[in-house]
Amino acid sequence: MKFPMTIAALALAALMPAADAAALSETGDPLASARWGEMEKSFLAGAPVLFDPRVKVIAPSMAEDPLQVPVTVDATQLGKVVEVLVFADFNPIVQVLRFYPEHASAYLGFRVKLQQSTPVRAAVRTADGIWHVGGTWVNTVGGGCTAPAGSAAAKDWQQRLNAVSGRQWSTGPNAGRLRLRIEHPMDTGLVAGTPAFHLEEIDFHDAAGQRLMRLQTFEPVSENPVFTLQAGENAGAVEASGRDNNGNAFRARIAP
Repeated sequence: MKFPMTIAALALAALMPAADAAALSETGDPLASARWGEMEKSFLAGAPVLFDPRVKVIAPSMAEDPLQVPVTVDATQLGKVVEVLVFADFNPIVQVLRFYPEHASAYLGFRVKLQQSTPVRAAVRTADGIWHVGGTWVNTVGGGCTAPAGSAAAKDWQQRLNAVSGRQWSTGPNAGRLRLRIEHPMDTGLVAGTPAFHLEEIDFHDAAGQRLMRLQTFEPVSENPVFTLQAGENAGAVEASGRDNNGNAFRARIAP
């Protein structure tokens, strides 16, 4: 690692609680994945990288349903975040999603399909160009990426495509939280005879027209995806709009 990166790591450690500072590392994958070097080269090549305990990836250690594995990424302790990349080392399609928090917190909940046991990671790029990486191992029986979508069996799935339901909390401990569900099969393209068909991009804007978050989604996001974000207590009615890789668009308004 270059010397300037070591200086940056020391400066960060000085601002962190002792336990977190001790876990901060520039070298050595804490999850001991045989594919970490490949992941770093593919997604983070040439940029400084820190394994940072302040990047929290919350997921079950044992996932019984590989088609719907709940994951929450919380990077709110890092301050200003430019970009968050989520990937699973041993998935056949590694990249899960990217999100760009603007006027929303660097926080996102979602569900993912896993083909086998794997580290699930979040790489968080801050304004200084450093990637802060956190993650967790998820063990599962597997097969999530090569199983057909359940919606394929429903005769009316095309009529319900991109239908949106949502909720926004304005009071209580969840004040400022937004949850959105979109009807979509999210086909990976790994099932014989079924091409890749998935949501590609979702934008969230508050009532004043400010963009809260831009979200890019890929094939491993679970069918009928549910996204949870911290829109903020003053967001007002949030507008969500997006499209899939076939150009099908949606737009919805979620009021508090």
